[in-house]
Amino acid sequence: MPLTDAPAPPDPYWNHNVHYHRLVLDAVPDGCARALDAGCGDGLLVRKLARRIGEVTGVDRSAAMLRLARESSSGTPNATFLAADFMAEGALPGGYDLVTAVAVIHHTEFATATRRLTGLLAPGGRLVVVGLAANKTPWDWLVSGAGLPAARRQARRHGGKSGPPGMPVMDSVMTWGEVRRAARTCLPGSRYRRHLLWRYSLVWAKPRG
Repeated sequence: MPLTDAPAPPDPYWNHNVHYHRLVLDAVPDGCARALDAGCGDGLLVRKLARRIGEVTGVDRSAAMLRLARESSSGTPNATFLAADFMAEGALPGGYDLVTAVAVIHHTEFATATRRLTGLLAPGGRLVVVGLAANKTPWDWLVSGAGLPAARRQARRHGGKSGPPGMPVMDSVMTWGEVRRAARTCLPGSRYRRHLLWRYSLVWAKPRG
């Protein structure tokens, strides 16, 4: 059940990551009480999650992004923002019902990042990743770019606003096939899907045992 029935405010900007926020929201598990967004940036996804989850924490290493996140989330009392590196042992308490990571994992080593993120989950919790991969074949380029006409229309609807300045940007060094194989090894039983606009998604449930 959502915490509020009020209509969701429109996104202040649009980019390829924001486009897949809906995928993350649709993957919120039933009964989710505590969530963590790793690499939260300006907190846009945190605010969306906070409309349906009682306690949402955003974590980021960027002081500038966290300052913007706190300013933009002043009307969201169940959102908390921490200055920390989610990869650092002991930086976060863990026990989350949901951990999300949008355009984050490619900034570090895949196996290490997924091991850390899954370690932050409570038994039965869910990890949702939206990530980037590198094109290698002509088919890769065709699939990735197939959504560009629609993307351009979305960007125009938002006045060309693509996000706050200062967001860290980095290309992925892993190809689509490498990501898929790594997911099978590091997140057995996960659901991997490739999407348009240079994105893939991974959804994994932590065993309760």
